[in-house]
Amino acid sequence: MSFSVGVGLTNDCNLACAHCYRDTAAINSLSLDQIRVLCDSLPVRAINLGTGENALHPQFREILAYLNERGIKTTITSNGYSVSALSDDELRRFQDVEFSIDFPSEAEQDRFRGEGNWSLIFGQIDRCRRLNVNVTITAVMMSINYEGLPLLAQIAVDHGALLRVNAYQPVKTDAFTLSYEQFWDGYRGLLEQSELLICNEPIVRAVLGLSGGRCGCGTDTVRVTPRGEVLPCVYWPDRTLTLQDLSRLGAEIVQSETFGQLATLPEFCRECEFSETCGGGCPGRRMLRGRLDQPDEYCPFTRGDTIPLKYRTGTPRDMPKAASACTTIVSGLRSDAQERE
Repeated sequence: MSFSVGVGLTNDCNLACAHCYRDTAAINSLSLDQIRVLCDSLPVRAINLGTGENALHPQFREILAYLNERGIKTTITSNGYSVSALSDDELRRFQDVEFSIDFPSEAEQDRFRGEGNWSLIFGQIDRCRRLNVNVTITAVMMSINYEGLPLLAQIAVDHGALLRVNAYQPVKTDAFTLSYEQFWDGYRGLLEQSELLICNEPIVRAVLGLSGGRCGCGTDTVRVTPRGEVLPCVYWPDRTLTLQDLSRLGAEIVQSETFGQLATLPEFCRECEFSETCGGGCPGRRMLRGRLDQPDEYCPFTRGDTIPLKYRTGTPRDMPKAASACTTIVSGLRSDAQERE
């Protein structure tokens, strides 16, 4: 078994977005030697560089060169700054480049993230297209933007990009948490106006009637924070495992108690016909709420509710990060798309 690994080289960032989950108490960074330990401890199929703006790391280029020498598929998630710091040759080495955009207009994006952020990102998207580098726009679905995501999906299509959406997780604050109604209205609007490529948001998969294909959290996905903590999910609050444990346990780290918690199946869900698809919903969300043993807060089955969702399927490209999070990836509509209800 090989692993998809999310790595935060640093939690340093040039922006201070209100919804960000990164630790801001102090600046922490992983060294090149620690990246070597990671790659020597696991069979790694892909690495995504996220958390902070990785170009602020003093060994950023050396680490990229090392990953390239190892032949590891590498992706990066950026607010535009780190991508702008790369040479064309360095940028071409990435399997996919993700840009964080949460709003479908320049005014909203810049007001939320910082003046000039929209312009920086779309300048770098155009650059990636010239270099034939795959681009994905990554958005967090929040209570303040869920209605605008269908338009953002269209903007992504117009710029040759896909849209990847994660539901907001209350790591630090509930200020942006979706209500039950907003969650389902957000996915309904997004799916009605897009092609669905990948859906690993477990409760949405259950409602769509999709089988198998759950995300790899707790099984074949590992996250490493800038402090050297090893997590099964980027939002996981239990941070007792470290790179030393990974070096000692290797791939057996998924057998640890911390990773095993993600398989907790709430009692209600044991009799549910969607338990294999859903597994009780997002374990990270349930853990953050302090109710890992309860069904996902967005579960309609506990309410006796029916959620009508229409969707059209598309064919996804190779996206190394796609199976490593509770995420949904969509593209623009095609005339030959297959619509299901």
